[in-house]
Amino acid sequence: MENSVNFKNKQEKCIQEIEELICGYLPREEGLAKNLAAAMNYSMTAGGKRLRPMLMQETFRLFGGEGPVVEPFMAAIEMIHTHSLVHDDLPALDNDEYRRGKKTAHVMFGEDAAILSGDALLNYAYETAFLAFDMGVDAGRIARALQILGDKTGIYGMLGGQALDVANDGKPLTRDMLDYIYANKTSALIEAAMMVGATLAGASEDEVFLIESAAYRIGIAFQIQDDILDVTSTEAELGKPIGSDAKNCKTTYVTLEGLDKAKETVEQLSREAMESLEELPQQNAFLTELIRSLITRRK
Repeated sequence: MENSVNFKNKQEKCIQEIEELICGYLPREEGLAKNLAAAMNYSMTAGGKRLRPMLMQETFRLFGGEGPVVEPFMAAIEMIHTHSLVHDDLPALDNDEYRRGKKTAHVMFGEDAAILSGDALLNYAYETAFLAFDMGVDAGRIARALQILGDKTGIYGMLGGQALDVANDGKPLTRDMLDYIYANKTSALIEAAMMVGATLAGASEDEVFLIESAAYRIGIAFQIQDDILDVTSTEAELGKPIGSDAKNCKTTYVTLEGLDKAKETVEQLSREAMESLEELPQQNAFLTELIRSLITRRK
């Protein structure tokens, strides 16, 4: 019980620190573009687990990373993630009115402003990551981290997975198609977070590959758990409407394989991810517990 309490306390402290870090990189709400900045900042400060920047930071620490070079990348990956949420919530896609317990961007600012703010967050993420070059760190590591970020979030990563998902909205999906969507729309950004953290800390190519493999399993398990929660959780717990998958006739792992099989797969992927990380000579107990908690989360 004490370890659980200690973990939760440290997690809450990390979230608070990440919130402060992110706020330091947000655009100022001034000038002729102040309304766009306000819409961007509204979505960025709506709360959340800050999972991806936390995974990036803890993987950076796992490989002995020190200094602030990881910080602009932490802010950047949360901007990319938030961009995807803003666009997911649009009437043309999921048409959700609440996210993280707050009204979504298109409800607050209008659909046109929400689209533009999502676009702006995606671009501003890279503007923010570029600031790492001013920190006197090996430029090669930063360039490689940027390459990973671009690869994992573009047409062959997050956006590619999202495009296939949208193109088949309400249509029955095969297991191969669903696996592709999960691997790209969800897992790719988690892979990016952990790979960037490892790369900036100076991990070897083999170590980064191992991290990618573990992060892939973590990402798939995370998405399947999300499917499970859409069936078993409550709106109060999730901070957004439940049953949206069924409402939108959306194929998920639960609808395709059943709830029991989904739970078994989450456990298997979680175990395989942990076994991969245990192959590393160095360990980060908080990272291990963080991964375990996000895969078995109830909200």
